[in-house]
Amino acid sequence: MENRKLASTGAVIPVIGQGTWNMEDDDEAASIAALRAGLDLGMTHIDTAELYGRGKVESLVGRAIAGRRDEVFLVSKVMPSNASRSGTIKACERSLKYLGTDRLDLYLLHWPGSYPLADTLEAFEELRAAGKTRHFGVSNFDVPDLEEALSIVGEGRIACNQILYHLAERRIEHRVMPFCERHDIPIVGYSPFGAGSFVSQRSAGHGVLVEIAGAHGATARQVALRFLVRKPGLFAIPKASKVAHVKDNAGAGDLELNPDEIGRIDAAFPAGRPGSGIPMM
Repeated sequence: MENRKLASTGAVIPVIGQGTWNMEDDDEAASIAALRAGLDLGMTHIDTAELYGRGKVESLVGRAIAGRRDEVFLVSKVMPSNASRSGTIKACERSLKYLGTDRLDLYLLHWPGSYPLADTLEAFEELRAAGKTRHFGVSNFDVPDLEEALSIVGEGRIACNQILYHLAERRIEHRVMPFCERHDIPIVGYSPFGAGSFVSQRSAGHGVLVEIAGAHGATARQVALRFLVRKPGLFAIPKASKVAHVKDNAGAGDLELNPDEIGRIDAAFPAGRPGSGIPMM
């Protein structure tokens, strides 16, 4: 599994991590087994949020990493409705309790909300100083939101921007990705397979993926996932609740696509028009 530095944090994490969105609807034992299998395969970046099952998924993750906490780069997120200064601190403490740990490695604001961003970021700073999180960042932030965050905390403080990114949804490449690259803010792509709507097997694009996969002894999903982390500042957190799916995801971690293959995928799945705002699930 390839590992990369998460920019200003100094942390080195796998390019392919593990997401947990909607895992509360899956078989609990199978999900825990999948997360543990992911750790065995080097997928030590595990992402969750207080929103997911209202703490149920954080509890599940806590059970999955029990006895292995020091192996994990653990991430959770505060909901905007809880993101006042005091609310953020209380939310983090709840998440820590659900997760069965005394600290997070990264704490994110799930998306911009109505509370002043300065208050949320001040709470993040307080949590970091108290050792309850090592780093902080954002999720679902467009360029104006990122500009505001940087104006408050300065360069080199935002650990990442977690955002929707898959082959059929590449709009972030027009504005958000270039901005993040200029300011050394890594992008962590969630739902890299489109949350269950992966490329149709009858499409020409799928044919391109299959052909490239065949040249590497890989799968179409592995090729798609590897394309999404083709740049140094890109990471992905696919969710998998079955061991077989986790193993397939992990296979993308060491896959190497050549420039011609990347160009073919780029042409088969164009980024589309910039549009306004950012995509969200």
